[in-house]
Amino acid sequence: MATGRPHRPTTRGRGIPEATVARLPLYLRALTALSERSVPTVSSEELATAAGVNSAKLRKDFSYLGSYGTRGVGYDVEYLVYQISRELGLTQDWPVVIVGIGNLGAALANYGGFASRGFRVAALIDADAAMAGRPVAGIAVQHIDELESIIADNGVSIGVIATPAGAAQQVCERLVAAGVTSILNFAPTVLSVPDGVDVRKVDLSIELQILAFHEQRKAGEAAAGPDITDMVTPVVPPVAATRRRADDVPARPAVDGAVPHGVGDAGSGPDGSDGGRSAAMPA
Repeated sequence: MATGRPHRPTTRGRGIPEATVARLPLYLRALTALSERSVPTVSSEELATAAGVNSAKLRKDFSYLGSYGTRGVGYDVEYLVYQISRELGLTQDWPVVIVGIGNLGAALANYGGFASRGFRVAALIDADAAMAGRPVAGIAVQHIDELESIIADNGVSIGVIATPAGAAQQVCERLVAAGVTSILNFAPTVLSVPDGVDVRKVDLSIELQILAFHEQRKAGEAAAGPDITDMVTPVVPPVAATRRRADDVPARPAVDGAVPHGVGDAGSGPDGSDGGRSAAMPA
């Protein structure tokens, strides 16, 4: 099997957008689960739901891979697993070094998902001399003084930094100087790297803070309760019930030729006369 350094993934050269590249592992995880259940084919809708995206976006992403599925049948699961794995470079062997073997670094070393996805932990490195030679996940920890020779001997191009924040930038610079061109950073700090070096940052505290924000907002909405204006429908009385029209006023009978009240002009008096000449009176 080829080693990691001579072969780089070709997604950029083929014009696959970074957003699509970021979703490919989601599709691969869903497809691997289907493959383990011996599911032969899957529709775009089913796979999109399993991956947490919409089906239109999935079909667009797969079009960059040259995979369009078969109408009425869907996508061949095994072929897609191979196709995405190849595109991500997971059909190769990628040796990885983990620098910083504290609690987090040790947990990463013990993670079984690396080997199944094409990543081989080539070395565990720590600055603490007392850690040297101590086995973690079946691998002896080596001192950081050996960093450069370890990278050269194993053809490492991917480094994982799990050190405290204060040491991360110096470790990063040494990794880059030794030939590492991709870094996964777990340290709570932003790394400065030259062009041509890719850095992916994983900050667990930031993710927890985002979740705390959403929890606070949900708690606030629950405490406030429903808006009272959404529960009460204002009763607007009809115009006819609040204002009597002129023709609703009962007419008073005319006396001696007088015009009934309410029928004459604005000068009509209370006695039924109009206080002057009326149209009902002879000229």
